[in-house]
Formats: sequence, C-alpha cells, structure tokens
Amino acid sequence: MNDNAILASLRGGLIVSCQAYAGEVLFGADVMSRMALAAKEGGAVGIRANSPQDIAEIKARTALPVIGIWKERYADSSIYITPTMREIAAVCDAGSDIVAIDATDRPRPGGAQLPDLIAETRSRYPGVLLMADVSTVKEGLEAERLGFDIVSTTLSGYTPYSPVNDGPDLALVGELAKALRLPVFAEGRISTPDQAAACLRSGAYAVVVGSAITRPELITKRFVDRIVRSAISG
Repeated sequence: MNDNAILASLRGGLIVSCQAYAGEVLFGADVMSRMALAAKEGGAVGIRANSPQDIAEIKARTALPVIGIWKERYADSSIYITPTMREIAAVCDAGSDIVAIDATDRPRPGGAQLPDLIAETRSRYPGVLLMADVSTVKEGLEAERLGFDIVSTTLSGYTPYSPVNDGPDLALVGELAKALRLPVFAEGRISTPDQAAACLRSGAYAVVVGSAITRPELITKRFVDRIVRSAISG
C-alpha cells in the first residue's frame, strides 16, 4: 500500500500494540506475532510492535500495517522510543510501514537533533511514514512543523511536564485534533472500549491500545486487586 492507502486503512480503527519484554512469559517474536494475528482476527486494523524481530514476524504473519518502534535505553537521555538512527534504520529495514519516534522536548542520546534524524530517515526510507510520539500540544505543533506524517499522544503522562491521568488524555487528543492538519492517534492508558470510543469522539484518527488487550499479567492483576479490595471492605 502507498502512504495514503495505509492511512486510509487505519482511519477510525483499532491498532493493537503487541509488546513483551525480556524476562516476561510472552517475550519472543513467535508469541507476539500470534498475539498480533489474534488481534487481526478480532478486527484490528494495524499493529504497533517493538524490535526488528517482532516487526518482521508480525508483518509476515498478519500483512497488516505495522507501526514499528525499538525501545532502547541510553545513559545520557531519558528518551527510549526509537531514540537514534540505529533504531530507526533497524525498524524500517524490518518492514515497518510507520516508524514511531519520541518527539518530546527532551535531550536525545549523544546530543542528536530530531530534525537531523527526520531528514536522514526521509532520505534513506522515503516510503516509510513518520509518527511523532508526543506528550503536549506544543510538541505536536513542532512535530507537524518538522514534517511528521502522524502525531500520537503516546507519551502524555510520561514526561515530567505532562499531566498524569487515570485514563486517556482526551483533552490532549481534542486539542491536537483541532490544532493540527495531521492525523492524530490516541494512545496511552486506554483501558476500556468506552474510552477508545471517547478518543474517537474527541477527534482521534485512530486508537492504539496495548496493555488492556495484550498484557495478560496486567489484566489478571487488575482483577486480583479488585477482588482483594472487595474482600477487605467486605
């Protein structure tokens, strides 16, 4: 699909984030690709995936549009979502249709500058769409100015200067949708179908949900915690 077709296929739909980390029971490309295939069977229009291995396997198994990221930590920066050109190149080479990059207003590893990363990515991977993971309206506006194709609310509540909400940041979704000409994806703390629908009503182009669907250990813990609280108050 070309860029317009990819975006059209995602409009108004659910993108499922399929991620697991080293040491977790579900870690591994085979398991995550099966999780992604189950999401596709449930009606997901796209997948967000972490690491080149998972991206390649998910793309091959589902044929859905994939938002690729690679979470890597560097000692000199708090940015870890596809933070340098090394990670950007790897997820593009793995077959990502969209690469998501932390576009928050924080220092990057090695002093790299976001405009330089965008320029190099455009030069090397002209067919890949760029998504800015942001935490504020200001960052979303800057992302549009820099030439991103999509803005997502992924990092609202995960920077020291953005508000922490129990649920999705509907205010940010709505403000970005009004302020930008770009598609705005809602992501972060979306735990129920009603919250996902509220994001779309607030102006989101598409909704990304992860933990509430693909992290069974966290889903189980929510039930256990509620049962325990009920027994204590009982």
